[in-house]
Amino acid sequence: MITGELRNQIDKVWNAFWTGGISNPLMVIEQITYLLFIKRLDELQTAEEKKANLLQKPIEKPIFPPDKYDLRWSRFKDKSPEEMLTLFKKEGGVFDFIRGFGKDSSFSKYMKGANFMIPTARLLDQVVQLLSAIEMRDRDTKGDVYEYLLSKIESAGQNGQFRTPRHIIKMIVAMMEPTPEDIICDPSAGSCGFLVMAGEYIREKYAQELLKPAVKEHFENRAIMGMEFDPTMIRIGAMNLLLHGIENAQIQDIDALSKNNEEFKEQSTLALANPPFKGSLDADHVLVDLLRLVQTKKTELLFLALMLRGLKTGGRAAVIVPDGVLFSSSKAHLQIRRELVEKQKLQAIISMPSGVFKPYAGVSTAVLIFTKTNSGGTDKVWFYDMKADGRSLDDKRTVIGPDFEKFAELDALIAQHQQQPITNNDIPDIVGRWRNKVTETSRKRTEQSFFVPLEEIRTNKYDLSINRYKEVSYEQKTFDSPEVILDKIKQLDEERKEGLQLLEEMLGQNVETGF
Repeated sequence: MITGELRNQIDKVWNAFWTGGISNPLMVIEQITYLLFIKRLDELQTAEEKKANLLQKPIEKPIFPPDKYDLRWSRFKDKSPEEMLTLFKKEGGVFDFIRGFGKDSSFSKYMKGANFMIPTARLLDQVVQLLSAIEMRDRDTKGDVYEYLLSKIESAGQNGQFRTPRHIIKMIVAMMEPTPEDIICDPSAGSCGFLVMAGEYIREKYAQELLKPAVKEHFENRAIMGMEFDPTMIRIGAMNLLLHGIENAQIQDIDALSKNNEEFKEQSTLALANPPFKGSLDADHVLVDLLRLVQTKKTELLFLALMLRGLKTGGRAAVIVPDGVLFSSSKAHLQIRRELVEKQKLQAIISMPSGVFKPYAGVSTAVLIFTKTNSGGTDKVWFYDMKADGRSLDDKRTVIGPDFEKFAELDALIAQHQQQPITNNDIPDIVGRWRNKVTETSRKRTEQSFFVPLEEIRTNKYDLSINRYKEVSYEQKTFDSPEVILDKIKQLDEERKEGLQLLEEMLGQNVETGF
Protein backbone atom coordinates (compact mmCIF):
# COMPACT_ATOMS: atom_id res chain seq x y z
CA MET A 1 0.00 0.00 0.00
CA ILE A 2 1.34 3.43 -0.96
CA THR A 3 1.51 5.86 1.94
CA GLY A 4 3.43 8.88 3.18
CA GLU A 5 6.69 9.83 1.52
CA LEU A 6 6.41 7.26 -1.28
CA ARG A 7 3.02 8.63 -2.33
CA ASN A 8 4.44 12.15 -2.30
CA GLN A 9 7.36 11.08 -4.50
CA ILE A 10 5.03 9.55 -7.09
CA ASP A 11 2.78 12.61 -7.00
CA LYS A 12 5.84 14.73 -7.78
CA VAL A 13 6.51 12.63 -10.88
CA TRP A 14 2.89 13.05 -11.95
CA ASN A 15 2.93 16.79 -11.31
CA ALA A 16 6.17 17.13 -13.28
CA PHE A 17 4.42 15.76 -16.38
CA TRP A 18 1.41 17.95 -15.76
CA THR A 19 3.43 21.15 -15.47
CA GLY A 20 5.62 19.99 -18.35
CA GLY A 21 2.67 20.03 -20.73
CA ILE A 22 1.53 16.38 -20.70
CA SER A 23 -1.84 16.15 -18.95
CA ASN A 24 -3.48 13.10 -20.56
CA PRO A 25 -3.30 10.44 -17.81
CA LEU A 26 -2.89 7.56 -20.27
CA MET A 27 -0.03 9.30 -22.03
CA VAL A 28 1.68 10.11 -18.73
CA ILE A 29 1.49 6.50 -17.55
CA GLU A 30 2.67 5.20 -20.93
CA GLN A 31 5.76 7.43 -20.85
CA ILE A 32 6.49 6.44 -17.25
CA THR A 33 6.11 2.82 -18.33
CA TYR A 34 8.91 3.19 -20.89
CA LEU A 35 11.20 4.73 -18.28
CA LEU A 36 10.42 2.02 -15.75
CA PHE A 37 11.21 -0.62 -18.36
CA ILE A 38 14.68 0.73 -19.21
CA LYS A 39 15.33 1.17 -15.48
CA ARG A 40 14.38 -2.44 -14.87
CA LEU A 41 16.62 -3.68 -17.68
CA ASP A 42 19.55 -1.91 -16.04
CA GLU A 43 18.65 -3.50 -12.69
CA LEU A 44 18.58 -6.96 -14.31
CA GLN A 45 21.97 -6.40 -15.92
CA THR A 46 23.42 -5.19 -12.63
CA ALA A 47 22.12 -8.33 -10.89
CA GLU A 48 23.71 -10.53 -13.58
CA GLU A 49 27.00 -8.66 -13.24
CA LYS A 50 27.07 -9.26 -9.49
CA LYS A 51 26.32 -12.93 -10.04
CA ALA A 52 29.06 -13.19 -12.69
CA ASN A 53 31.59 -11.52 -10.41
CA LEU A 54 30.72 -13.91 -7.61
CA LEU A 55 31.12 -16.97 -9.85
CA GLN A 56 34.09 -15.51 -11.72
CA LYS A 57 32.30 -16.17 -15.02
CA PRO A 58 31.25 -13.82 -17.82
CA ILE A 59 27.57 -12.99 -18.38
CA GLU A 60 26.20 -15.42 -20.97
CA LYS A 61 23.54 -13.17 -22.48
CA PRO A 62 24.09 -9.54 -21.44
CA ILE A 63 21.14 -7.20 -21.89
CA PHE A 64 23.48 -4.32 -22.67
CA PRO A 65 26.58 -5.22 -24.70
CA PRO A 66 29.63 -3.01 -23.96
CA ASP A 67 28.91 -0.70 -26.90
CA LYS A 68 25.44 0.03 -25.44
CA TYR A 69 26.49 0.82 -21.87
CA ASP A 70 25.66 4.49 -22.34
CA LEU A 71 21.99 3.46 -22.75
CA ARG A 72 21.83 2.09 -19.20
CA TRP A 73 19.78 3.97 -16.63
CA SER A 74 22.67 4.10 -14.18
CA ARG A 75 24.79 5.83 -16.84
CA PHE A 76 22.48 8.29 -18.56
CA LYS A 77 20.78 9.52 -15.37
CA ASP A 78 23.93 11.48 -14.53
CA LYS A 79 24.23 13.14 -17.92
CA SER A 80 23.11 16.70 -18.59
CA PRO A 81 19.41 17.11 -19.52
CA GLU A 82 20.29 17.95 -23.14
CA GLU A 83 22.61 14.95 -23.52
CA MET A 84 19.99 12.68 -21.99
CA LEU A 85 17.23 13.83 -24.35
CA THR A 86 19.54 13.41 -27.37
CA LEU A 87 20.42 9.90 -26.18
CA PHE A 88 16.73 8.99 -26.01
CA LYS A 89 15.75 10.41 -29.38
CA LYS A 90 18.70 9.59 -31.63
CA GLU A 91 18.71 6.60 -33.96
CA GLY A 92 19.96 3.59 -32.02
CA GLY A 93 19.41 5.48 -28.76
CA VAL A 94 17.56 4.53 -25.59
CA PHE A 95 14.08 4.49 -27.06
CA ASP A 96 15.11 2.50 -30.12
CA PHE A 97 16.84 0.06 -27.77
CA ILE A 98 13.61 -0.41 -25.76
CA ARG A 99 11.57 -0.99 -28.91
CA GLY A 100 14.07 -3.45 -30.34
CA PHE A 101 15.05 -5.30 -27.19
CA GLY A 102 14.18 -9.00 -27.06
CA LYS A 103 11.49 -9.25 -29.73
CA ASP A 104 9.81 -12.06 -27.80
CA SER A 105 10.19 -10.65 -24.29
CA SER A 106 7.10 -10.15 -22.15
CA PHE A 107 7.00 -6.38 -22.53
CA SER A 108 9.05 -5.22 -25.50
CA LYS A 109 7.01 -7.29 -27.99
CA TYR A 110 4.15 -4.84 -27.33
CA MET A 111 6.32 -1.80 -28.16
CA LYS A 112 5.38 -1.73 -31.83
CA GLY A 113 4.03 1.71 -32.63
CA ALA A 114 5.22 3.20 -29.32
CA ASN A 115 6.25 6.85 -29.39
CA PHE A 116 8.49 8.83 -27.09
CA MET A 117 6.45 11.92 -26.19
CA ILE A 118 8.47 13.71 -23.49
CA PRO A 119 9.02 17.09 -25.21
CA THR A 120 11.83 18.79 -23.28
CA ALA A 121 15.19 17.94 -21.79
CA ARG A 122 14.16 19.59 -18.54
CA LEU A 123 11.07 17.39 -18.11
CA LEU A 124 12.95 14.20 -19.01
CA ASP A 125 15.72 14.95 -16.53
CA GLN A 126 13.23 15.91 -13.81
CA VAL A 127 11.26 12.67 -14.20
CA VAL A 128 14.38 10.47 -14.41
CA GLN A 129 15.77 11.98 -11.21
CA LEU A 130 12.43 11.61 -9.41
CA LEU A 131 12.09 7.95 -10.47
CA SER A 132 15.70 7.28 -9.45
CA ALA A 133 14.87 8.52 -5.96
CA ILE A 134 11.95 6.11 -5.54
CA GLU A 135 13.00 2.85 -3.87
CA MET A 136 11.39 -0.03 -5.77
CA ARG A 137 13.58 -2.94 -4.76
CA ASP A 138 10.96 -5.64 -4.17
CA ARG A 139 8.00 -6.93 -6.18
CA ASP A 140 5.38 -5.67 -3.72
CA THR A 141 6.66 -2.10 -3.77
CA LYS A 142 7.01 -2.04 -7.56
CA GLY A 143 3.48 -3.36 -7.93
CA ASP A 144 2.08 -0.89 -5.42
CA VAL A 145 3.81 2.03 -7.13
CA TYR A 146 2.37 1.09 -10.51
CA GLU A 147 -1.09 0.46 -9.05
CA TYR A 148 -1.04 3.94 -7.56
CA LEU A 149 -0.05 5.37 -10.93
CA LEU A 150 -2.87 3.43 -12.58
CA SER A 151 -5.36 4.91 -10.13
CA LYS A 152 -4.75 8.19 -11.96
CA ILE A 153 -6.51 6.73 -15.02
CA GLU A 154 -9.77 7.30 -13.16
CA SER A 155 -9.54 10.93 -14.22
CA ALA A 156 -9.47 9.76 -17.85
CA GLY A 157 -12.97 8.34 -17.80
CA GLN A 158 -14.13 10.71 -20.49
CA ASN A 159 -11.73 9.02 -22.90
CA GLY A 160 -13.45 5.69 -22.43
CA GLN A 161 -10.53 4.21 -20.47
CA PHE A 162 -11.02 3.46 -16.81
CA ARG A 163 -10.14 0.76 -14.38
CA THR A 164 -12.37 -1.61 -12.50
CA PRO A 165 -12.13 -0.56 -8.82
CA ARG A 166 -9.43 -2.70 -7.23
CA HIS A 167 -11.47 -3.64 -4.17
CA ILE A 168 -14.21 -4.99 -6.48
CA ILE A 169 -11.63 -7.05 -8.37
CA LYS A 170 -10.28 -8.40 -5.08
CA MET A 171 -13.80 -9.35 -3.99
CA ILE A 172 -14.39 -11.27 -7.22
CA VAL A 173 -10.99 -12.99 -7.10
CA ALA A 174 -11.55 -13.96 -3.45
CA MET A 175 -14.89 -15.51 -4.41
CA MET A 176 -13.44 -17.46 -7.34
CA GLU A 177 -10.33 -18.63 -5.41
CA PRO A 178 -7.95 -19.29 -8.33
CA THR A 179 -5.36 -22.05 -7.93
CA PRO A 180 -1.85 -22.54 -9.38
CA GLU A 181 -3.30 -25.15 -11.78
CA ASP A 182 -5.78 -22.72 -13.33
CA ILE A 183 -5.40 -21.02 -16.71
CA ILE A 184 -6.85 -17.59 -16.01
CA CYS A 185 -8.08 -15.43 -18.87
CA ASP A 186 -9.39 -11.89 -19.20
CA PRO A 187 -10.58 -11.31 -22.80
CA SER A 188 -10.88 -7.56 -22.19
CA ALA A 189 -7.70 -7.17 -20.16
CA GLY A 190 -7.18 -3.38 -20.17
CA SER A 191 -4.59 -2.63 -17.49
CA CYS A 192 -4.68 -6.34 -16.49
CA GLY A 193 -6.11 -5.69 -13.03
CA PHE A 194 -7.97 -9.01 -12.84
CA LEU A 195 -4.91 -10.96 -14.00
CA VAL A 196 -2.59 -9.16 -11.59
CA MET A 197 -4.92 -9.75 -8.66
CA ALA A 198 -5.42 -13.42 -9.53
CA GLY A 199 -1.64 -13.78 -9.55
CA GLU A 200 -1.37 -12.03 -6.19
CA TYR A 201 -4.02 -14.34 -4.73
CA ILE A 202 -2.15 -17.44 -5.89
CA ARG A 203 1.19 -16.14 -4.56
CA GLU A 204 -0.39 -15.33 -1.21
CA LYS A 205 -2.40 -18.54 -0.77
CA TYR A 206 -0.08 -21.07 -2.44
CA ALA A 207 3.42 -19.86 -1.56
CA GLN A 208 4.65 -23.38 -0.67
CA GLU A 209 2.99 -25.00 -3.66
CA LEU A 210 4.75 -22.56 -6.00
CA LEU A 211 8.11 -23.87 -4.81
CA LYS A 212 7.48 -27.07 -6.78
CA PRO A 213 9.21 -26.75 -10.19
CA ALA A 214 6.29 -28.01 -12.30
CA VAL A 215 3.75 -25.80 -10.52
CA LYS A 216 6.02 -22.77 -10.72
CA GLU A 217 6.71 -23.37 -14.43
CA HIS A 218 2.98 -23.51 -15.22
CA PHE A 219 2.21 -20.42 -13.15
CA GLU A 220 4.98 -18.38 -14.75
CA ASN A 221 4.41 -19.39 -18.37
CA ARG A 222 0.83 -20.57 -18.95
CA ALA A 223 -1.44 -19.59 -16.05
CA ILE A 224 -2.08 -15.97 -17.07
CA MET A 225 -3.56 -14.98 -20.42
CA GLY A 226 -5.44 -11.97 -21.72
CA MET A 227 -6.55 -10.09 -24.80
CA GLU A 228 -6.53 -6.40 -25.62
CA PHE A 229 -6.48 -4.46 -28.90
CA ASP A 230 -5.65 -0.95 -27.63
CA PRO A 231 -1.84 -0.65 -28.03
CA THR A 232 -1.49 1.80 -25.15
CA MET A 233 -3.44 -0.41 -22.75
CA ILE A 234 -1.46 -3.48 -23.85
CA ARG A 235 1.80 -1.80 -22.89
CA ILE A 236 0.37 -0.51 -19.61
CA GLY A 237 -1.13 -3.89 -18.76
CA ALA A 238 2.04 -5.79 -19.67
CA MET A 239 4.11 -3.52 -17.43
CA ASN A 240 1.55 -3.93 -14.62
CA LEU A 241 2.02 -7.71 -14.82
CA LEU A 242 5.79 -7.39 -15.13
CA LEU A 243 6.13 -5.22 -12.02
CA HIS A 244 3.94 -7.67 -10.10
CA GLY A 245 6.39 -10.43 -10.95
CA ILE A 246 4.43 -12.06 -13.80
CA GLU A 247 7.13 -12.21 -16.46
CA ASN A 248 5.62 -14.36 -19.21
CA ALA A 249 1.91 -13.64 -19.32
CA GLN A 250 0.26 -14.55 -22.60
CA ILE A 251 -1.24 -11.19 -23.59
CA GLN A 252 -2.55 -11.22 -27.14
CA ASP A 253 -2.76 -8.09 -29.27
CA ILE A 254 -6.16 -8.94 -30.72
CA ASP A 255 -9.79 -7.85 -30.86
CA ALA A 256 -11.23 -10.67 -28.75
CA LEU A 257 -14.62 -10.67 -30.49
CA SER A 258 -13.28 -10.65 -34.02
CA LYS A 259 -12.83 -13.47 -36.51
CA ASN A 260 -9.08 -13.23 -35.84
CA ASN A 261 -9.65 -14.87 -32.45
CA GLU A 262 -10.54 -18.28 -33.88
CA GLU A 263 -8.00 -20.12 -31.67
CA PHE A 264 -9.62 -19.08 -28.38
CA LYS A 265 -11.65 -22.20 -27.79
CA GLU A 266 -11.66 -24.33 -24.63
CA GLN A 267 -8.36 -22.84 -23.46
CA SER A 268 -8.96 -21.42 -19.99
CA THR A 269 -10.29 -22.80 -16.71
CA LEU A 270 -11.18 -19.44 -15.16
CA ALA A 271 -12.46 -16.27 -16.83
CA LEU A 272 -12.44 -12.95 -14.98
CA ALA A 273 -13.58 -9.83 -16.80
CA ASN A 274 -15.30 -6.48 -16.90
CA PRO A 275 -16.03 -6.21 -20.65
CA PRO A 276 -16.96 -2.93 -22.36
CA PHE A 277 -20.60 -1.89 -21.91
CA LYS A 278 -22.92 -0.54 -24.57
CA GLY A 279 -20.61 -1.23 -27.46
CA SER A 280 -21.95 -2.32 -30.84
CA LEU A 281 -20.09 -4.28 -33.51
CA ASP A 282 -20.61 -4.98 -37.18
CA ALA A 283 -21.76 -8.59 -37.44
CA ASP A 284 -19.47 -9.14 -40.45
CA HIS A 285 -16.42 -8.82 -38.21
CA VAL A 286 -17.65 -10.89 -35.24
CA LEU A 287 -16.45 -14.44 -34.61
CA VAL A 288 -19.11 -16.64 -36.20
CA ASP A 289 -19.38 -19.05 -33.24
CA LEU A 290 -20.49 -16.17 -31.01
CA LEU A 291 -23.35 -15.24 -33.31
CA ARG A 292 -24.51 -18.85 -33.33
CA LEU A 293 -24.86 -18.60 -29.58
CA VAL A 294 -26.41 -15.13 -29.42
CA GLN A 295 -27.64 -13.07 -32.37
CA THR A 296 -26.60 -9.56 -31.37
CA LYS A 297 -24.22 -6.67 -31.94
CA LYS A 298 -24.01 -5.79 -28.24
CA THR A 299 -20.53 -6.30 -26.83
CA GLU A 300 -21.65 -7.19 -23.30
CA LEU A 301 -23.59 -10.17 -24.66
CA LEU A 302 -20.93 -11.21 -27.17
CA PHE A 303 -18.29 -11.29 -24.44
CA LEU A 304 -20.42 -13.70 -22.41
CA ALA A 305 -20.62 -15.93 -25.48
CA LEU A 306 -16.86 -15.59 -25.97
CA MET A 307 -16.16 -16.71 -22.41
CA LEU A 308 -18.34 -19.77 -22.85
CA ARG A 309 -16.43 -20.57 -26.04
CA GLY A 310 -13.02 -20.03 -24.46
CA LEU A 311 -13.62 -21.97 -21.23
CA LYS A 312 -12.84 -25.64 -20.91
CA THR A 313 -15.73 -27.82 -19.73
CA GLY A 314 -15.85 -27.36 -15.97
CA GLY A 315 -14.28 -23.92 -16.28
CA ARG A 316 -15.66 -21.09 -14.18
CA ALA A 317 -16.35 -17.44 -14.90
CA ALA A 318 -17.05 -14.23 -13.00
CA VAL A 319 -17.96 -11.26 -15.15
CA ILE A 320 -19.30 -7.77 -14.50
CA VAL A 321 -22.31 -6.87 -16.65
CA PRO A 322 -24.68 -3.89 -16.85
CA ASP A 323 -28.04 -4.51 -15.21
CA GLY A 324 -29.77 -4.61 -18.59
CA VAL A 325 -28.21 -8.01 -19.26
CA LEU A 326 -30.23 -9.38 -16.34
CA PHE A 327 -33.71 -8.29 -17.37
CA SER A 328 -33.90 -6.83 -20.89
CA SER A 329 -36.53 -8.60 -22.97
CA SER A 330 -34.86 -8.58 -26.40
CA LYS A 331 -34.40 -11.90 -28.16
CA ALA A 332 -30.60 -11.73 -27.69
CA HIS A 333 -30.83 -11.04 -23.95
CA LEU A 334 -33.23 -13.94 -23.50
CA GLN A 335 -30.94 -16.17 -25.57
CA ILE A 336 -27.86 -15.61 -23.43
CA ARG A 337 -29.74 -15.88 -20.12
CA ARG A 338 -31.44 -19.11 -21.22
CA GLU A 339 -28.04 -20.45 -22.28
CA LEU A 340 -26.51 -19.72 -18.86
CA VAL A 341 -29.46 -21.10 -16.90
CA GLU A 342 -30.43 -24.15 -18.98
CA LYS A 343 -27.23 -25.32 -20.70
CA GLN A 344 -24.61 -24.17 -18.20
CA LYS A 345 -24.63 -23.84 -14.41
CA LEU A 346 -25.51 -20.31 -13.31
CA GLN A 347 -24.51 -19.96 -9.66
CA ALA A 348 -24.73 -16.37 -8.48
CA ILE A 349 -25.84 -12.80 -9.20
CA ILE A 350 -24.29 -10.06 -7.04
CA SER A 351 -26.15 -6.82 -7.66
CA MET A 352 -23.91 -3.77 -7.12
CA PRO A 353 -25.00 -0.18 -6.41
CA SER A 354 -24.84 2.32 -9.26
CA GLY A 355 -22.10 4.37 -7.58
CA VAL A 356 -19.47 1.63 -7.84
CA PHE A 357 -18.07 2.99 -11.12
CA LYS A 358 -18.30 6.68 -10.31
CA PRO A 359 -17.04 9.28 -11.11
CA TYR A 360 -16.85 8.14 -14.73
CA ALA A 361 -20.00 5.99 -15.00
CA GLY A 362 -23.20 5.77 -13.00
CA VAL A 363 -24.57 2.58 -14.54
CA SER A 364 -25.90 -0.15 -12.26
CA THR A 365 -23.98 -3.40 -12.61
CA ALA A 366 -23.91 -6.96 -11.36
CA VAL A 367 -21.45 -9.84 -11.13
CA LEU A 368 -22.47 -13.06 -12.91
CA ILE A 369 -20.84 -16.28 -11.72
CA PHE A 370 -21.28 -19.45 -13.73
CA THR A 371 -19.62 -22.76 -14.65
CA LYS A 372 -19.42 -24.11 -18.19
CA THR A 373 -20.97 -27.60 -18.31
CA ASN A 374 -22.69 -27.75 -21.72
CA SER A 375 -25.16 -30.05 -19.97
CA GLY A 376 -27.04 -27.78 -17.57
CA GLY A 377 -26.80 -28.12 -13.82
CA THR A 378 -28.47 -24.95 -12.55
CA ASP A 379 -30.72 -25.91 -9.64
CA LYS A 380 -30.85 -22.64 -7.74
CA VAL A 381 -29.17 -19.25 -8.05
CA TRP A 382 -27.71 -17.26 -5.18
CA PHE A 383 -28.60 -13.55 -5.18
CA TYR A 384 -26.92 -10.84 -3.13
CA ASP A 385 -28.04 -7.21 -2.90
CA MET A 386 -24.84 -5.22 -2.30
CA LYS A 387 -25.69 -1.88 -0.75
CA ALA A 388 -22.21 -0.67 0.30
CA ASP A 389 -18.68 -1.39 -0.93
CA GLY A 390 -16.70 0.53 1.69
CA ARG A 391 -16.70 3.76 -0.34
CA SER A 392 -19.10 6.66 -0.60
CA LEU A 393 -21.33 6.27 -3.64
CA ASP A 394 -20.81 9.82 -4.87
CA ASP A 395 -18.17 11.07 -7.31
CA LYS A 396 -15.51 11.34 -4.57
CA ARG A 397 -15.67 7.62 -3.65
CA THR A 398 -14.22 8.31 -0.21
CA VAL A 399 -13.30 5.26 1.90
CA ILE A 400 -15.93 5.05 4.66
CA GLY A 401 -15.80 1.41 5.72
CA PRO A 402 -13.10 -1.08 6.72
CA ASP A 403 -10.69 -1.67 3.84
CA PHE A 404 -8.14 -4.36 2.96
CA GLU A 405 -5.01 -4.71 0.84
CA LYS A 406 -4.03 -8.36 1.21
CA PHE A 407 -6.40 -11.30 0.93
CA ALA A 408 -5.41 -12.33 4.46
CA GLU A 409 -6.78 -8.99 5.65
CA LEU A 410 -10.06 -9.75 3.90
CA ASP A 411 -10.16 -13.15 5.65
CA ALA A 412 -9.68 -11.34 8.97
CA LEU A 413 -12.54 -8.96 8.14
CA ILE A 414 -14.78 -11.93 7.32
CA ALA A 415 -14.02 -13.48 10.70
CA GLN A 416 -14.59 -10.13 12.42
CA HIS A 417 -17.90 -9.67 10.62
CA GLN A 418 -19.14 -13.02 11.91
CA GLN A 419 -18.56 -11.80 15.46
CA GLN A 420 -19.72 -8.20 15.05
CA PRO A 421 -21.39 -7.12 11.78
CA ILE A 422 -19.41 -4.62 9.72
CA THR A 423 -21.29 -1.62 8.38
CA ASN A 424 -20.56 0.43 5.24
CA ASN A 425 -18.85 -2.50 3.50
CA ASP A 426 -20.73 -5.61 2.34
CA ILE A 427 -17.67 -7.27 0.77
CA PRO A 428 -16.69 -9.34 3.84
CA ASP A 429 -20.31 -10.48 4.13
CA ILE A 430 -20.54 -11.35 0.42
CA VAL A 431 -17.33 -13.40 0.34
CA GLY A 432 -18.05 -15.05 3.69
CA ARG A 433 -21.57 -16.11 2.70
CA TRP A 434 -20.44 -17.29 -0.73
CA ARG A 435 -17.85 -19.56 0.87
CA ASN A 436 -20.44 -20.98 3.23
CA LYS A 437 -23.48 -21.20 0.95
CA VAL A 438 -24.96 -24.17 2.83
CA THR A 439 -26.16 -21.75 5.52
CA GLU A 440 -27.90 -19.56 2.93
CA THR A 441 -30.76 -21.96 2.17
CA SER A 442 -32.84 -20.71 5.09
CA ARG A 443 -32.47 -17.03 4.27
CA LYS A 444 -35.67 -15.10 3.58
CA ARG A 445 -36.31 -12.97 0.51
CA THR A 446 -36.39 -9.86 2.71
CA GLU A 447 -32.68 -10.30 3.55
CA GLN A 448 -29.68 -9.19 1.50
CA SER A 449 -28.91 -12.68 0.18
CA PHE A 450 -31.09 -15.66 -0.70
CA PHE A 451 -31.51 -18.53 -3.14
CA VAL A 452 -34.03 -18.66 -5.98
CA PRO A 453 -34.93 -22.09 -7.42
CA LEU A 454 -34.58 -22.86 -11.13
CA GLU A 455 -38.33 -23.30 -11.72
CA GLU A 456 -39.10 -19.82 -10.45
CA ILE A 457 -36.47 -18.32 -12.77
CA ARG A 458 -38.01 -20.22 -15.68
CA THR A 459 -41.46 -18.97 -14.75
CA ASN A 460 -40.14 -15.39 -14.86
CA LYS A 461 -38.71 -15.87 -18.38
CA TYR A 462 -35.13 -16.06 -17.07
CA ASP A 463 -35.30 -12.61 -15.50
CA LEU A 464 -32.20 -12.38 -13.26
CA SER A 465 -32.74 -8.96 -11.69
CA ILE A 466 -32.77 -9.17 -7.93
CA ASN A 467 -35.81 -6.90 -7.69
CA ARG A 468 -37.86 -9.61 -9.39
CA TYR A 469 -37.34 -11.93 -6.43
CA LYS A 470 -36.53 -9.74 -3.44
CA GLU A 471 -39.39 -9.13 -1.03
CA VAL A 472 -39.80 -5.79 0.70
CA SER A 473 -40.85 -5.81 4.31
CA TYR A 474 -43.27 -2.99 5.08
CA GLU A 475 -43.60 -1.68 8.62
CA GLN A 476 -47.16 -0.85 9.59
CA LYS A 477 -47.66 2.62 11.01
CA THR A 478 -50.76 4.18 12.58
CA PHE A 479 -51.67 7.84 12.41
CA ASP A 480 -54.06 10.10 14.34
CA SER A 481 -57.48 10.69 12.84
CA PRO A 482 -58.03 13.97 10.95
CA GLU A 483 -60.14 15.29 13.86
CA VAL A 484 -57.31 14.77 16.34
CA ILE A 485 -54.79 16.39 13.96
CA LEU A 486 -57.05 19.44 13.53
CA ASP A 487 -57.41 19.81 17.33
CA LYS A 488 -53.60 19.75 17.66
CA ILE A 489 -53.24 22.41 14.98
CA LYS A 490 -55.80 24.62 16.78
CA GLN A 491 -53.95 24.15 20.06
CA LEU A 492 -50.66 25.13 18.45
CA ASP A 493 -52.32 28.17 16.89
CA GLU A 494 -53.65 29.31 20.30
CA GLU A 495 -50.18 28.89 21.81
CA ARG A 496 -48.71 30.93 18.97
CA LYS A 497 -51.20 33.77 19.56
CA GLU A 498 -50.46 33.78 23.29
CA GLY A 499 -46.72 33.91 22.62
CA LEU A 500 -47.14 36.76 20.16
CA GLN A 501 -49.28 38.76 22.63
CA LEU A 502 -46.71 38.26 25.38
CA LEU A 503 -43.93 39.47 23.08
CA GLU A 504 -45.93 42.63 22.17
CA GLU A 505 -46.49 43.42 25.86
CA MET A 506 -42.78 43.04 26.62
CA LEU A 507 -41.83 45.36 23.74
CA GLY A 508 -44.38 47.96 24.93
CA GLN A 509 -42.91 47.95 28.47
CA ASN A 510 -39.40 48.44 27.07
CA VAL A 511 -40.51 51.55 25.11
CA GLU A 512 -42.11 53.13 28.23
CA THR A 513 -39.00 52.59 30.38
CA GLY A 514 -36.58 53.86 27.72
CA PHE A 515 -34.89 50.54 26.94
